[in-house]
Amino acid sequence: MKNFNRLYFIVVLFILFSVSLKAQHIIQVQQGKPTSIRGLSVVNDHVAWISGSKGYIAITSDGGKTWIWQQVKGFEKADFRDIEAFSDKEAVIISSGTPALVLKTIDGGVNWQVKYRNTDTAYFLDAMDFDKPKHGVILGDPINNKFLLLETNDGGETWNPINDQPYAIPGEAAFAASGTCLRVIDRSLFIVSGGNAARILAYTPNGSWNYLNLPLTHGKASQGAFSIAEGKKQLVIVGGDYQKDKIRDSTACYSFDKGLTWQPAESFPIGFQSCVEFISGNTFLSTGTPGSNITSDGGKTWTKIDNISFNVCRKAKHGKLVLLAGNGGKTGVLKM
Repeated sequence: MKNFNRLYFIVVLFILFSVSLKAQHIIQVQQGKPTSIRGLSVVNDHVAWISGSKGYIAITSDGGKTWIWQQVKGFEKADFRDIEAFSDKEAVIISSGTPALVLKTIDGGVNWQVKYRNTDTAYFLDAMDFDKPKHGVILGDPINNKFLLLETNDGGETWNPINDQPYAIPGEAAFAASGTCLRVIDRSLFIVSGGNAARILAYTPNGSWNYLNLPLTHGKASQGAFSIAEGKKQLVIVGGDYQKDKIRDSTACYSFDKGLTWQPAESFPIGFQSCVEFISGNTFLSTGTPGSNITSDGGKTWTKIDNISFNVCRKAKHGKLVLLAGNGGKTGVLKM
């Protein structure tokens, strides 16, 4: 009788788990715009912004159902790899390549003002993150063996180099894949890298930089850690090899001790993942060119939920809306 009860309990759990997975799916909203979207910022359950190549940005006010598109005038060749939005009127975008640019709008994208410009070809901006409306940081590839970090304390109006820049080993860089290789949390900084190393570089205010190797694929320019997200009790990192995006080995790891030690996932996402985002509890969403995945145990095990190619996934800062975006102007909505 005890064995029967145990078996019954296991079967019920399996059924509930299966139903839960089936309930999680992605609805593709649109595609067809000639832009590769890497930047995504979801303000609330209604307002979100996206940014991409060829100078494109778009805004939605109905939770991603419809988008208003524009090519930023005078910047039609810019590759806007990341965006940070604060409302339906105010947003900041960064452009990778030369020149390195930061633009800001306060009128919903009608007008954009250049807030930072650098024509030095050594400058390549990868990601941007804000922990408060006034405080934000931009990460760039290493210059003279140090990662570039720019900081604002006035909402993106002015940007200045951070004095304590972290060291990079030869052949190490960050990936401008989804704007999430950098996270700023209460003025603490988390950077994940790739290339000749897969590392996490962590900084706390009044502290110093800590460098830890990660159990992720690395050694080539296309490999490494691409994205980091913080949950309530854990940190999760995803990555892999974007040139061999179907390989599953060493594409995710997690930490339950605030990043002091890292464990490889017990079952990995379905290949290369360029972005990971905290959803709630122990649940994280990741996405990449082979499809999207869900973990409900803080990054230990992953389950594929969709095979549509996306580059980035983000949850609302104030709300529950989760959006995805990718190549060809493609956008999607996660349904839980």
